[in-house]
Amino acid sequence: MGVVNVTPDSFSGGGVQPRPEEAAAEALGMLDEGAAIVDVGGESTRPGAGPVPLDEELRRVLPVLEALQGHAVSIDTSKAEIARRALELGAELVNDVTAFRGDPELAGVVADGAAYCCLVHMQGDPPTMQDDPRYGDVVSEVKAFLEERLAFAVSAGIPEERVCLDPGIGFGKTAVHNFELMRRLPELLALGRPLLLGLSRKRLLAHVVAGSGRVGTTAASVGAAVAAFERGATILRVHDVRAHVEALRVAQAVYEGA
Repeated sequence: MGVVNVTPDSFSGGGVQPRPEEAAAEALGMLDEGAAIVDVGGESTRPGAGPVPLDEELRRVLPVLEALQGHAVSIDTSKAEIARRALELGAELVNDVTAFRGDPELAGVVADGAAYCCLVHMQGDPPTMQDDPRYGDVVSEVKAFLEERLAFAVSAGIPEERVCLDPGIGFGKTAVHNFELMRRLPELLALGRPLLLGLSRKRLLAHVVAGSGRVGTTAASVGAAVAAFERGATILRVHDVRAHVEALRVAQAVYEGA
């Protein structure tokens, strides 16, 4: 999954294309490089980010979605109206960082649109989630949350086979929490749904790579993605598509035979 942030303030620096024509061109390039789908978002969910009004989010994403009609597209939003418009323009998946807690109408939009969705775990909200995240057992708590949100999605009319789950790496978690989730990923696989992980350029990677700065490097991101793949992750949300596609193809060849 290639990341296309149509925002002025993404945490990663790269992958940010506020101009619609540039964002669409970047997305098409990611698909050419081997991305199975591109994830278009007009509201940053980085730590400390504030909310974006509906009209502004629409202004950012609609031209990009229009330019990408006919291609595999996911919409990264927690707003029902954004999702509705995106699905009308051909988006296939709604990637909701609030797991249907932010807008009470969003689950119905996904169900009515026969779309796929990704439900993400987040402790708190983007403005405050990294202030002081605490867990007893992060894996069991994230698992329980995702299980409950999956049940909610199904009760709202979304077939279980159209739901994937995301443990929310970096969303209300310390570096220790994040690596524990990655190490114990098979426990989350027991929920029976594909797992999506967003590790690319996350700050937690900089904690283990000396001198890498405030975000993880491409090399660190690829290493984390391969480790996640080995533990059962199905979808990797990334900024540097070609590097990840090549690394994951090699890893797959090792496991399955070239």
